[in-house]
Amino acid sequence: MASAVLSIATQCVSPNASSLSINETHKGKAKLGGSTLRFSKSSGRISMTVAVNVSRFEGIPMAPPDPILGVSEAFRADTNDVKLNLGVGAYRTEELQPYVLNVVKKVYVLSLMAENLMLERGDNKEYLPIEGLAAFNKATAELLLGADNPAIKEQRVATVQGLSGTGSLRLGAALIERYFPGSKVLISAPTWGNHKNIFNDARVPWSEYRYYDPRTVGLDFEGMIEDIKAAPEGTFVLLHGCAHNPTGIDPTPEQWEKIADVIQQKNHIPFFDVAYQGFASGSLDEDAASVRLFVARGMEVLVAQSYSKNLGLYAERIGAMNVISSSSESATRVKSQLKRLARPMYSNPPVHGARIVANVVGTPVLFDEWKAEMEMMAGRIKNVRQKLYDSISSKDKSGKDWSFILKQIGMFSYTGLNKNQSDNMTNKWHVYMTKDGRISLAGLSLAKCEYLADAIIDSYHNVS
Repeated sequence: MASAVLSIATQCVSPNASSLSINETHKGKAKLGGSTLRFSKSSGRISMTVAVNVSRFEGIPMAPPDPILGVSEAFRADTNDVKLNLGVGAYRTEELQPYVLNVVKKVYVLSLMAENLMLERGDNKEYLPIEGLAAFNKATAELLLGADNPAIKEQRVATVQGLSGTGSLRLGAALIERYFPGSKVLISAPTWGNHKNIFNDARVPWSEYRYYDPRTVGLDFEGMIEDIKAAPEGTFVLLHGCAHNPTGIDPTPEQWEKIADVIQQKNHIPFFDVAYQGFASGSLDEDAASVRLFVARGMEVLVAQSYSKNLGLYAERIGAMNVISSSSESATRVKSQLKRLARPMYSNPPVHGARIVANVVGTPVLFDEWKAEMEMMAGRIKNVRQKLYDSISSKDKSGKDWSFILKQIGMFSYTGLNKNQSDNMTNKWHVYMTKDGRISLAGLSLAKCEYLADAIIDSYHNVS
């Protein structure tokens, strides 16, 4: 154990006068908290040395708070009744309460019954295979690509169950680091805050391509295309399948075609993050159109999936990493290496969320109910988006065009507010949001739109 030594000398002080219990001996030691005092007496002078234990972890600095999860911590500490948490991307009801899908409740009850039957039969709680639950892997690939997709029929899809979107992205990053050494990942500017952390942790170099145009609060399509063209051949290009986080700005179908053209011409490898399939537009097929476009062109594609938002399975950490390859043989090899990478990370994925997804997708009645609930959730967010736009437009007489709010999609809106303006939203109006100006419309109710409109107008016009 490392230690620090402190020497203390006191002139003409007897041991009995000390607040410490020191025996009348010329040499000895005493305990003071976690430290040890050693002393000696000579000619009326007491010398003491204090050996203080020092942690070997003293050199580790305090980590900064997470920029997104830290917003919720600050929100909880605020006692003001009008406060709004628009930071974390989690769906809320009109009463701003967490929502558990009815279809999930049904499957949960069924799973408890199945659990009891399993135990009665003497079944056990053995590990899943490293690649996860087979029924889940089948269901998730079919949801992503369509059950009749040639890539599935030709067994060119390597699917491994992952720990939601984050864990699946991390598994994909590990694959890049090991088998494409030196390759760079191109990430949109801006992007979800954890993307950079994931690739940094995997030691995969990355750079950014232009995406957001602050002048229009829209897509910088020309800049995006130029940067993808300029990237070295074979670069991995990270794309948001739908409902871009944080901006809510998606390319049009025609723009997706052009993006695919450039990536194909440059021999780049597309890497999709699909976190909102069915939750953005209310349609599973529409929200997967970008991925299916690239696969239909015969391109090899990486796709990370998450079921946190569209099934509300935030705490179950259920997702998947998919690699669509050009042959079944290479897909088999890729899957073997994904499993090899997963083994020292987490070994085996959890089963509960995987069974919920497999049961919902595999039961026609439940599947139809899920699709209806996704339409409801997406519809509520669209209604809130419209009401917020209407409220701001009616209140703001400056002539500013706020139509970008309606052009964005999904649970987020990029307001165009800068850091100082976002701070004003929190400090004055008790609206908690990320410092880049992103708000989560999923945490907003129709009843709060007028209040939020006042806050945005004040922050935009009165804070520089």
